[in-house]
Amino acid sequence: MDTARTLCLIGGLFLSAMARLLPTIVHLDADAFFVSCELALKPELRGTKCAVGGRERGIISSASYAARACGVYTPMPTQRALKVCPDLILLPHTAGLYGRVSGQMFDLCETMTPLVQRNSIDEGYLDLGPCGLGSSAEIERQVRALQQRIWRELQLPVSFGLATNKLVAQIASKLRKPRGFVVVPPGTEAEFMAPLPIGKIPGVGPKTEADLAARHGIKFVRDVLAKSERDLKEIFGSGWAEMQATARGEDDRPVETEHDDAKSYSQQETFGADIADFAEIERIAKRMIDELMPAIRGDGKRARTLTLKVRYPDFSQESHGQSLTEATDLEASFYPLVRPLLRAAWRKSRPLRLISVRFSTIESGGGQLKMFDQGDEKRRRLAGVLDRINQGGKKFTVARGHQLGTPNDG
Repeated sequence: MDTARTLCLIGGLFLSAMARLLPTIVHLDADAFFVSCELALKPELRGTKCAVGGRERGIISSASYAARACGVYTPMPTQRALKVCPDLILLPHTAGLYGRVSGQMFDLCETMTPLVQRNSIDEGYLDLGPCGLGSSAEIERQVRALQQRIWRELQLPVSFGLATNKLVAQIASKLRKPRGFVVVPPGTEAEFMAPLPIGKIPGVGPKTEADLAARHGIKFVRDVLAKSERDLKEIFGSGWAEMQATARGEDDRPVETEHDDAKSYSQQETFGADIADFAEIERIAKRMIDELMPAIRGDGKRARTLTLKVRYPDFSQESHGQSLTEATDLEASFYPLVRPLLRAAWRKSRPLRLISVRFSTIESGGGQLKMFDQGDEKRRRLAGVLDRINQGGKKFTVARGHQLGTPNDG
């Protein structure tokens, strides 16, 4: 990666200016990520109707495309999914697997360019502008090679969208999943956007899409551009100009690289449909803790502060955090904080579209053992054993009770 970073940053300003004439912004979107990670461990299940989720009070976190064809979607309650698809194969979450595979996937991306934005566990952006690849054909060749390498080394199917900006690249990557590869040539952004359903615009959910069609006759992106400025102000309020620019495929946001591992560890999950079940949200938050803590241990770090953030369908959000008296690298120390933090952050009696978990106040591990800390050391040794058991390539994995969708206070 150091070599790639050096080569890419030399002459970066000049090449970035030239890159506006090329589709140098790439959006990566892993296909059915949780299921795909599990299938890499269980390849004999490829092509079957399977899903990741808890059997009892759980929901479907990820469904294979064969299961989706039968009507299984995220986050459908598991019991309903089994009625829709009686032969559905349920796979429990494998602790530590998804964060590790995500890290490996983005590490492969960084062998191509140092300008990688890890947007979430299964999505991100690459900026190839400073790398001087020379032509659209060469850019496509290199990105296809990356797509093939991710499959070859991780057995992970991913879709790519290539464009001149993040907005268009993101929309393009989702059009032909799984294993999609869509290129939007420079200068055709508005033409690409015009025929798309309005729901393809990020942030326009099913309810908003239905409302725009029923009340304002806006069914496609081109319908936004057909409206007058006055109409747009009445429909979208102060955000009318941004919506108009979005409909034209305009976006000037840069790809933002983050190398903050020493400062925080975070993970978020956006639900396919809004969730109002407190117990289910609590379970998801604990599962995220289980995903992040092995990475913290692996880096030789400990965390002291846990913050939960919730986001509502209208994109308003609230968060609440709490710190332990001492930093730790044990999941169980943070489980008791989840319920009160969730209640503090989720103050509005409305369903949620997203939840995120963030560990901060990161400290280096080690240090002198306290006289009465033997219990934690035993738990730490056990956690290390579980981390090794759950590493990729193992046939058997260990899951905690809340990962199976059953009520569990810790």
